[in-house]
Amino acid sequence: RTVGVDDALVRKKFDSQEEIFEMNNGCICCTVRGDLIRILGKILKKKNIDAIIIETTGLADPAPVAQTFFMDEKIKSLARIDGILTVVDAKHIIQHLDEEKPDGVENEAVEQVAFADRLLVNKCDLVDEEYLGVVEARLREINRDAPFTRSTNSVVPLRKLLGIGGFDLDRHLNIDPDFLPKEAEEEEKSAHGHGHGHGHGHSHGEGGADDCAVCSSSSKKGHRHDTSTKSVGIREVGELDMNKLNEWIGTLLKERGPDIYRMKGVLAISGMKNKFVFQGVHMVFDGKPLEVEWEVDEVKENKMIFIGKKLDAEELKASFMECLA
Repeated sequence: RTVGVDDALVRKKFDSQEEIFEMNNGCICCTVRGDLIRILGKILKKKNIDAIIIETTGLADPAPVAQTFFMDEKIKSLARIDGILTVVDAKHIIQHLDEEKPDGVENEAVEQVAFADRLLVNKCDLVDEEYLGVVEARLREINRDAPFTRSTNSVVPLRKLLGIGGFDLDRHLNIDPDFLPKEAEEEEKSAHGHGHGHGHGHSHGEGGADDCAVCSSSSKKGHRHDTSTKSVGIREVGELDMNKLNEWIGTLLKERGPDIYRMKGVLAISGMKNKFVFQGVHMVFDGKPLEVEWEVDEVKENKMIFIGKKLDAEELKASFMECLA
C-alpha cells in the first residue's frame, strides 16, 4: 500500500486494484503544484495509507515539492514529511556537481544533495573504494548531516527508506532561509514554540531560481530549468537487426554518452521471441531480454526515451531507423 508520484502520473495501489490520476504535463515543482495538492487530497481520504512516496525526475528541485506540505492547510493536517531521500549515482555524481549552468539556473544535483535527509549512494559496484571515499567527501561538503547508505542496484532495506523521521524544518531553513514564506514560517514557529536560526548551512548562488513559487507566492526563490536539457521519445513499429542495433548504440555512447543523462526502452529484436529491455546512464549501458514474450497478435513496437543535453530528435530517429531489419 505505497503510493508513487512522478511528473506525469500519480499511481495509487491497493492490493490488486490500481488507479491512475492524470496530472498536467510539466514540472512537479513548478506548473503542476495545484494538481499535486488536489491528488494528494484524494489519496489522503483513504484510511489505509501507510506511506506516500513522491518520486520526481532526476532534474527536480526537492524544495518546492516539500513546501507543498506546509503551504496547504488540508495537506498539512493530514500528512507530514518523513524524509527527503536522494539517490546518488556514485560513478557520475561528481561531473554533475561540477557542471556549469547558465546564469540564473540552479544545479539540480547540488540542490538534491543539499536538501537530502538521507543520501543513498548507489552503483557502488562501478567504482572502487578509493573513489567512493572521494564521492562521499564531496557529498559531505554540501550536506554535513545526512547519513550515507551505500547500495548496488538500489537494493536498500525498507527501514532506511520509510519511517525514518529524518525531516528537520530547522535544518532546511538553515540551508535556504526562504524555504517557507514568512507567514508560513511564523505559523510553524508558533506551532513549535521556538524560532529558527539561520547561522550556517549550504548557500545558493545568486539567481538560484526565480520563476517558480508556491502558487506564485510561496517563496522568494523559484525553479528555473536548464533549457539545454530535453527529452526525446521514439516509437517505431518493426523488428530490429541486432547487429545494426549494437553498432548504433555503441556509436551513440561513444559520441554522445557524456550528454545522455538517461535512456531506456523496450525493443523488438528480429528472431527474438522475448521483449528486449535496455537502460543506460551516460556511457554505462545494460540490456537483456525480458521473460515476457511478444503475443502472437501484438504489434511489435519499439519504445525509447532519451534525456540529456542538446539532443537532436530528428538525428536520433533517423539513425535509429537504420537499425530496422
